[in-house]
Amino acid sequence: MSYRKIFETVEELEEPIPATVLGLIPSWLKGSVLRMGPGLFKVGGEPLNHLFDGQAMIHKFDLQNGGVTYHRRFIRTDAYVRAVTENRVVITEFGTAAYPDPCRNIFSRFFTYFRGIEVTDNCMVNIYPVGEDFYAVTETNFITKVDPDSLETLEKVDLCKYLSVNGVTAHPHTDPDGTVYNIGNCFGKNMSLAYNIVKIPPAQEGEGEPLEKSQVVVQLPSSERLKPSYVHSFGMTENHFVFVEQPVKINLLKFLSAWSFRGATYMDCFESNQSMGTWFHLASKDPAGYMSSHKFRTSAFNIFHHINAYEDDSFIVVDLCTWKGFDFVYNYLYLANLKQEWEEVKKAALRAPQPEVRRYVLPLDIHKEEPGKNLVSLSYTTATAVLHTDGTVWLEPEVLFSGPRLAFEFPQINYSRCSGKKYSFAYGLGLNHFIPDRIVKLDVQSRESRAWREDGCYPSEPLFVPTPGARDEDDGVLLSIVVKPGAERPAFLLLLDAVELTELARAEVDAVIPVTLHGVYRPATSDPDREDP
Repeated sequence: MSYRKIFETVEELEEPIPATVLGLIPSWLKGSVLRMGPGLFKVGGEPLNHLFDGQAMIHKFDLQNGGVTYHRRFIRTDAYVRAVTENRVVITEFGTAAYPDPCRNIFSRFFTYFRGIEVTDNCMVNIYPVGEDFYAVTETNFITKVDPDSLETLEKVDLCKYLSVNGVTAHPHTDPDGTVYNIGNCFGKNMSLAYNIVKIPPAQEGEGEPLEKSQVVVQLPSSERLKPSYVHSFGMTENHFVFVEQPVKINLLKFLSAWSFRGATYMDCFESNQSMGTWFHLASKDPAGYMSSHKFRTSAFNIFHHINAYEDDSFIVVDLCTWKGFDFVYNYLYLANLKQEWEEVKKAALRAPQPEVRRYVLPLDIHKEEPGKNLVSLSYTTATAVLHTDGTVWLEPEVLFSGPRLAFEFPQINYSRCSGKKYSFAYGLGLNHFIPDRIVKLDVQSRESRAWREDGCYPSEPLFVPTPGARDEDDGVLLSIVVKPGAERPAFLLLLDAVELTELARAEVDAVIPVTLHGVYRPATSDPDREDP
């Protein structure tokens, strides 16, 4: 029952509050944990409907010299400011429709439909750096620059001014030199939909904002002309981009017409293609180009988070957090479902797709092979890829992690060391019937896992921070915001040893913290040898 607290409105803080530290924080760990999530779940006395509707709040745990403080602020997005000012939902969110202005008559409301769709800037999904700046983001074309020190809202940025995209994911990839890559859907040739992979160059002194120099590097086709797939993340190896086109589709005609009908939301525009299965697309990175002759297909699944992808010999290995079938998982994330009694929560989860961590292997050399033969020759995986006579390659995965209604989600790795490379360990949030109740470490080589769990505790995505000068991949700490409703201090920043998942310390605060989705660890600027993970 206490898990309901993580879905309740909280107030922002005027200034940082001190945390009570239990245990020992490593002396080298100096920086801040920045995380995004919903903080306002009701507007004008009316509840917001979906997990992704709550107004954006930024959280910060600051670690300095063994002491810890906690701070949080609402992001002053247009969606938030107008909702609070007018005491109603003014801009339609993911699953909550804008409430009409009672002071305007039906004719003035009607004519607003012809001024274009008002897209939300509610940036509650993630925060990441671009050059020296930090941006809070959702999945639309609007991102919001924030001050990572004061948490003040600085600037609303429209990516459409710089790039040909309708929106981009909240999960970019970053090269060691600071180059940022992302993917979003766009209008391609002949008004058909496509997917653009975009590149934002690293900041150069005296050369202006990196966003001003951003560009599309490669375009990937959509399997359906007016129904692009929902895209939440993508994969990137040293030499390739990996895009998984799932059967959850955005019906563009529904989307364009939805705002003509009172009560329509983004969720109303999704539908599932029950026959396409799932497609994998590859593109080369340098020079960038779509590899149109490589047609990979497999059975239907939902995909939100890529864990990692890497090249091994003439294969690309792709590890994913999947949900079986074509039924859209977000259908089960309405707050009315998540806040039910525990037995009802479990019943609802039983109707949802089953989660699995899967490994797929994509062969690069396919043109000299015989149809009907398994092309995968890597000794450490049971994943297969079979060439068909029509030139497509059918993929079957190896399951790396699976438990009854237990999802390994919100995955993290030792990014600075292992992104796009062969690796051993992934860290994730364990969702027990969609409720977060454990932190999981998965050894993707041995397929063994271990977990941290404590009664009445609800953790968040674990962020991995490597120990300076570490030799081993898992030598570091995990940082997770944990909520423990009913405790004297009902929330804390948890520090775990990333090797054994044993507790090193916790920094408790006298504040309930609502659910957070994604975030970053920002090293202190006085520590020049450390990079952002």
